[in-house]
Amino acid sequence: MKIAVNGVRLFFDVEGANLVPDGATLRERPTLILLHGGPGFDHSGFKPAFSQLTDVCQIIYLDHRGQGRSDRSEPAHWNLDQWADDLYAFCEALGIHRPIVMGNSFGGMVAMAYAHRYPDQPGRLILSSTSARQNLRRTLDRFGEIGGADVAAVARSFWENPSPETLAPYTNSALPTYNRRPGDPEAAERTRWALDVLFHFAGDEIRRMNLLPGLAGVRCPTLVMGGEQDPVCPIEDQVEIVEALPSQWVVFKRFDDCGHGPFRDQPESTFRAIREFISQTE
Repeated sequence: MKIAVNGVRLFFDVEGANLVPDGATLRERPTLILLHGGPGFDHSGFKPAFSQLTDVCQIIYLDHRGQGRSDRSEPAHWNLDQWADDLYAFCEALGIHRPIVMGNSFGGMVAMAYAHRYPDQPGRLILSSTSARQNLRRTLDRFGEIGGADVAAVARSFWENPSPETLAPYTNSALPTYNRRPGDPEAAERTRWALDVLFHFAGDEIRRMNLLPGLAGVRCPTLVMGGEQDPVCPIEDQVEIVEALPSQWVVFKRFDDCGHGPFRDQPESTFRAIREFISQTE
């Protein structure tokens, strides 16, 4: 389904009830909003894995502006401030009070921008395999450690010049090093791609992005998760995020033998950590 916010229609899907029978009352479950990676991907990468959480929360899968099944909009609006504003307006339009916002990879960048711009709206944050700024040297070193010099060279070519020509070899040789275990072979077929959004963001805003100063103003519990063998958002990037957040709010989970997106490589441990975090009382 779609809802109009900020001049576009955003696609979202809902799984699980917000109000559930509990004796003579209806008990409210928290709402978990999932922000996908990319940019240029869609929400489908969260399915079906996150369905298991519907016993503790309602899940909303959201496609960012310009991506997936949401309206395309214009390149001038493909930026973190706009995506953050869209998320705020989305929650206001649907009356979602104190959502739990989880962003994976690029989605985590949107979540950090959103928490900085609207610190009073989120009830909790989950930042998974993400970066507050791009440290290309660190990323290329990690690609080299995991995949070798040839993979690091391919990664350099893409991140220094994101384009269809550099994406093809990156997809063939660098992308397979993202995770420690084989992924769903049909996941790419289910995805609605918007690669021009990827090239736009990777060639511009990510290079000058620095979300670290804004994290000092976060006002809600925040779970930060990362894989020790993640080449594209190295674990040191999550350490920076943890150090920038108010210490009283942070829970930090590091996953060994794990790459990009702990829920892919270490699903049992990851979903146990998410479930515990959602169930905590402030």
